[in-house]
Amino acid sequence: MASFSLAFGSATKNSSGKIIEAFFPNPVLSPSADLVAALTPVVEYQGGNEVFEINSEQSKVLAGAFNQAGDEKNAKFAQQAASSAQPLVLVILATDEKPASVAEGFLKLQLLSHRLVKPHGLVLDGIFGLLHNIAWTNEGPIDLPELADRQIEARLSGRTLTVNCVDKFPKMTDYVVPSGVRIAHTARVRLGAHIGEGTTVMHEGFVNFNAGTEAVSMVEGRISAGVMVGNGSDVGGGASIMGTLSGGGSVVVSIGENSLLGANAGLGFPLGDRCTLESGLYVTAGTKVTMLDASGNEVEVVKARELSGKSDLLFRRNSVTGKIECLTNKSAVELNSELHSNN
Repeated sequence: MASFSLAFGSATKNSSGKIIEAFFPNPVLSPSADLVAALTPVVEYQGGNEVFEINSEQSKVLAGAFNQAGDEKNAKFAQQAASSAQPLVLVILATDEKPASVAEGFLKLQLLSHRLVKPHGLVLDGIFGLLHNIAWTNEGPIDLPELADRQIEARLSGRTLTVNCVDKFPKMTDYVVPSGVRIAHTARVRLGAHIGEGTTVMHEGFVNFNAGTEAVSMVEGRISAGVMVGNGSDVGGGASIMGTLSGGGSVVVSIGENSLLGANAGLGFPLGDRCTLESGLYVTAGTKVTMLDASGNEVEVVKARELSGKSDLLFRRNSVTGKIECLTNKSAVELNSELHSNN
């Protein structure tokens, strides 16, 4: 029987025994029937979406089952995990449905960051309500109600417990560092981001979960939840792209290929290929745009949403009249090839 995904990993529990996060080093998308069949007797899997807590003996057996099915990476991890005191979990998802547990939610976020699924390729409805705020520290994740006691314990032991952030989502690089990327400030890329090979995220760049880049991009601005930036497109310093969270607006804001969002610009509708939005210009879906012909004459006034996904456009503000104008982008912006070549 076909399954959607499965993963074996370690977890963190709070003092009441609740799983608050889970790490899956080798998640599997569309696992083979042989792999699911090999794991089934170990945990007595009956079908559906299930989370199994695994002990050390089961981990040893799972190592053999993964080997039997040809999954060497998970087999190696299961063998290593058998000697660990850390809680272990196996998640098997028969279908892609609204996550029902923290472990399922973390698996889906890691599917995105491992580039196994692109943004909007998963059902993430309700994930905000499912996950809860955690103190992400130099000693691992700590449930907020337990943080004060852990800080006191650390101080009395001569240690300093450093709280890096308090959030539902940890930074991506604590779980996976995709190949071929540069991330100048790792705290600005959340778990669940999809960072394409060849992407550079500079110090002030930000990428939310369920958002990211297709491939080669320079990100110096904000890529909000739900946004995908196409290959060869750059997001300038201080620029912002309006996002859509799961269950939110129906329009998916995105940028096509070889386009440029200028410094401090803003985008609120889908941009096509080879487009440029000039620096400092914010265009939302309802913004009135004056269309110009090849001679620079006004043709008509439209709302920006009517230009969604259209290619070869240049958006600018007329410095005399203040009107937002759009004309053919005759010479597509040549993005910084030297920076991109060093990704």
